[in-house]
Amino acid sequence: MYLGLKTFLRKPAERAASLEGNGLAGMYLSTLFLMITNPTTILNFAAMFAGLGFNKAASSTSTAFTFVFGVFLGAIFWWILLSLGVSIVRSKITPHLKSVNKIAGALIIILGCLAFLR
Repeated sequence: MYLGLKTFLRKPAERAASLEGNGLAGMYLSTLFLMITNPTTILNFAAMFAGLGFNKAASSTSTAFTFVFGVFLGAIFWWILLSLGVSIVRSKITPHLKSVNKIAGALIIILGCLAFLR
């Protein structure tokens, strides 16, 4: 609920982040680190390996490598599609960022309240 309130009250950024500070490689590495250390990502991989029956007795190292490589390629493809989509609609949504913050903040607060009540 606190995150929702902060989002609701936050003023949108004047301009997008630039490459001046860390450079493209630094931004990529920080995003990669955030993604691979995300508990949801780790649990999803564990669930996929368990659900598909990957264990030492039944699977080979090459099968596990192929699976991880496929997920990696899928993630890259998703980020490319997401980045292209955002670049296409960025100019149309920028004037409405204040409304987006209000809607997102309200939704987060509502979800927080529902989770608290359960």
